[in-house]
Order: sequence, then C-alpha cells, then structure tokens
Amino acid sequence: MDQILKKPKLEEESNGKKEEYEEQEEALVALIEHRTKEVEHVKQKISYYKSQLEQAERRLNDSQSKLARLRSRDSLTGSRKAIVDSYQIIKEEPKSSSPVRIDENNSGALSSSRPQLIIPAVKPKIAQPVKLAESSIKASVGSGSRVSASLPTQSNGVGKVKEEVSCKASDELEVVEVQAKGTKRKFEQKEHKELIPLIRSYSSPSMVHCQPGVHISSQHKRKLRSLALCPSDDQLFVTSALDGIVNLWQVHSKGAGASLLSSTDCVSTKQRRWPEDITWHPQGGSLFCVYTADAGDSQISILNLNSSQRGKRVTYFEDKPHVKGIINNIVFMPWDDLCFVTGGSDHAVVIWKEKDGENSWKYKPLHRNLHSSAVMGVAGLQQKNIVLSAGADKRIIGFDVMAGRADFKHQIECKCMSVLPNPSDFNLFMVQTGAHERQLRLFDIRLRQTEIHAFGWKQESSESQSALINQAWSPDGLYITSGSADPIIHIFDIRYNSHRPSQSVKAHQKRVFKAVWLNSLPLLVSISSDLNIGLHKVS
Repeated sequence: MDQILKKPKLEEESNGKKEEYEEQEEALVALIEHRTKEVEHVKQKISYYKSQLEQAERRLNDSQSKLARLRSRDSLTGSRKAIVDSYQIIKEEPKSSSPVRIDENNSGALSSSRPQLIIPAVKPKIAQPVKLAESSIKASVGSGSRVSASLPTQSNGVGKVKEEVSCKASDELEVVEVQAKGTKRKFEQKEHKELIPLIRSYSSPSMVHCQPGVHISSQHKRKLRSLALCPSDDQLFVTSALDGIVNLWQVHSKGAGASLLSSTDCVSTKQRRWPEDITWHPQGGSLFCVYTADAGDSQISILNLNSSQRGKRVTYFEDKPHVKGIINNIVFMPWDDLCFVTGGSDHAVVIWKEKDGENSWKYKPLHRNLHSSAVMGVAGLQQKNIVLSAGADKRIIGFDVMAGRADFKHQIECKCMSVLPNPSDFNLFMVQTGAHERQLRLFDIRLRQTEIHAFGWKQESSESQSALINQAWSPDGLYITSGSADPIIHIFDIRYNSHRPSQSVKAHQKRVFKAVWLNSLPLLVSISSDLNIGLHKVS
C-alpha cells in the first residue's frame, strides 16, 4: 500500500523537476540569444569605430601632407622673392597677419651684411560677383517682361538708347568681366558632418516652407537643357538649351527676380550641336561644355566669360578621346589638383588635367570597359581620389585614380542615370535610377554594395523616367530636390522614414528638369520645359 502511494508522489516530483529544468533551459537559451546579439552589436560598433578611425587618420595624414606642400611652396616663393629683392628691404605693416614670418631666434645664422627680408601681409582675393564693364549691356528681366538693354551714348553721359537684345547676337553681349585669379586652385576645406546615422530616423518630415515662385522668361527659343550655379558666387547661374545658347544670369539681392547678363552661342563646330552638359570652372571665370563624339565633332568647349574679343570667347578642344555617341556628363573633381571628368555613351570615363603654364588640358582614359553601356553620370569623392560612375548597364563603379583600378563595383536591378555626392557627409552619395517610386538610392561608400535607403515619386503624366530630370542637394545635405515629368518639384528629407517625398511643390506649367538651392539666399532656382525659370523662396 505504501508503495502504491509513493509512486504518484515520485511521478509528481519527477514532472516538477522536468518543468523546472525546461524553464531553466528556456531562460538560458533566451539569455544566450540576448548576449549573442549584444556581442554582435558590440562587434558592429567596433567595426564602425575602426572605420571611423581609419577615415580620421587618413584625413589627418592628408591635412599634414597638404600643410607640408603649402610650406614648401611658401619656402620656394620666399626664396624667389629674396633673389629678386636682394637689394631692397620690405617692411612689414603694423598688425600684419602675414602667413610667413622670420624667426628672430635664428637671425644669428644669417650674415650681418645681408638685409633681413620680411614678407608683408597679402590679403587673399575674394571671389567677386560678375560685373559689367562700363560699356556693358545689362538686361533686366522681370516676370513676363521683355528684355531691353541700356547703352551709354558718347555725346553725353545721361542719354541712353534702348534696343531689344537678340539671343543670336552673342558677340554684342560679350562684355562680362570677372576678377582675374591665379591658375592654381585654392583648396576649399569643407567640414565633414555625420548625416548617415540620421537617415530614416524621423517618423515625420521637417517641412520646408516654399512660397509661390516668381517666373521669368528664360530667353531660350527651344527646350532648356542645363542649369548650373557659379561655385564662387551662387547668385550667378547659367542656363543652356537646345538652341545652343548659354545664358548667364544674376539673381537680384532679395531673390525677387534675375537679370540676364550675357548670351553666347556655344554650338559645336561641325554638327552645330547644343551643349549636352555644362559645368563651371571652380574659380568661376569660365564654363566647360560637352557635346558628342559622332562625325568627328567638337567634344569639349570653354566659354571664357572674361573675353570680349569676337570669335575668341568660345574655344574648342582639339583632343577627342570619346569614340562615339553623346558625352553625357562633365564634372570638376573636388580635389587639390585641378581636373575634370567626362562620361560618355561609348562606355568611357576620361579624366582631364590642366597642363602647367598652358591654357590647355591633357586627357587620360580612366576606363573604357568597366561599363557595358552608356556612362550617364560621374562624380568625385571629397575625401579620396575616387571617381564614381553610374551607367545605363545598371552598374555603379568607384575607380581609384591613384591605384589605377576599380575600388568597388555594384550591380543593381535597374539602369542608373546620375550620381551625386552629399555636400556635408563625404561618405554619402545618391544615385538616380529608372525604377518608378524608387528613383533615388542612398549609399554609404564604406559599405560598398549596401543600399541604405531608397525613395521616389509616382509620375502622373508619363511612365518613362527621363535622364534629363535631375536632382540637387540642399547646402546642409539634409534635403534633396528633384524635377519630375510633372510640373512639380519633389523635396525629400533624408531623415524621414518613408519612401515618398516629404513634400511636393507645384512650380511650373510643364515638367521640371531641375531645382537647385542657393547658399547665399533662401531660394530655389528651377528650369522647366515651359521655357521659364522659377525663383522660389524657401524657409
């Protein structure tokens, strides 16, 4: 009887121990999973901070090398000055901020008979806005107004003769004067800001207040093609169109309008083609245009805004490295060494460097076979000598110029039409693609082939995605503006956790090609196939 009673008790104790064991096992498994995730998270942090350390060390070394080169150039300049002025004493002005000083402690090492050379302070030249010469023509353009020019008469200084200015009479408008600058490019040190951690971190967008825009006539007779801000004075911008004319504009001080400063015929020499793309020289005194490689036509021209001589304002390169098709893109690289890159329909990416002491350029193909279709967009990274290229073959390639080889290759599911680095976070860049509602893709250069976000818009008027639609970053790198096949400017906040625009602004009557942000004014400038330029105040 006792044995019969003990048996259920043993079974109950056994079951209780089994349940307790299972609970402990589950708890330990859960704890192990939790601590495994902790370990992975810490590893990711270590990897991230290692990458940050490498980047910081690279930037430090780069800055140190630049300082060494700068000091060597200053030393060379000082020695040349000493030879020329060996019999002249140059006295330093009081409170001078000269970057070059003579160490008084080492004065004993110099011969007592040799006069001491003191280099005076030299104020750096500041980029000035394009200004009109005394005999210039200035066309003031308002909303819906006609273009008129005022010419001072020689008989008296008060009388003026007004006449209508034709875009074809480009030689009559060749009066723009830009402050002369040296041939060496000044390195502009930009501050790197970490924006990538902010991507998709907001549940709601930070809205940009955009007022109804002022529209002025572009003065072009055919559809607009390009819009580019001057890098040294962003109140200056140029537009180009299928009529082959390049117009130079200046935004009014309060952004209420813009004045047409000059118009220049920039068609190619043989086929009379319009510029496919244009870019400013980093110093702001000239424009570079690209055309086509077919039928031996001119591939690149320079529009010198300082020239007033007939026939010498536009010069064409003799070198023709692209072998066929349209040259789709031209961009200056953000590096110390002055150079620009072109990408063409012949699959080629070509770098052009300025020859020392000459007003000419030498080219070198970076690659011709890494893309299997047209190269649609090119760009340079700020922190390293890597040229990004995006192609219709759905490839994104980063080419290391110093190593002479591809640093990375990435294949996506749709064709690429442009690439645009972020102005603040040097690791972030955007690629425009042909995928509906996923036109814009964000990438981190450190993660190579990893897409960190994608967003886009739905087009109402067209199903095709045109390569003529372009984007622009806001100066702080947090927003992107994009044109559209619709008469709308789409604005994207990269912090917004959504695939849709943070807002869309009705801006024109027909499709919008591009909208760019000014640094000096809270203003967006846009171009459209309605042949108008839009000026939209933002806050």
